[in-house]
Amino acid sequence: MKRYLWNLLIALDQLGNALRGGDPDETISSAAGKAQQEGKRWACVLCRFLNWFERDHCAKSIEPDEGAPVKG
Repeated sequence: MKRYLWNLLIALDQLGNALRGGDPDETISSAAGKAQQEGKRWACVLCRFLNWFERDHCAKSIEPDEGAPVKG
């Protein structure tokens, strides 16, 4: 049951990213981590918020094989 709930949360996260026009197989945190590295304000704000729950959450969540590539 625990694994089922975790998978459901990831699916909802990916759905949220798809609804905002992102890759449907990438999480919002991964997309935000990439955007944060580019200095995009929305991502910096979201990642700062997520740092309350896990330090460097967005950076740790970057999926280089999903979505837009990391620039730099």
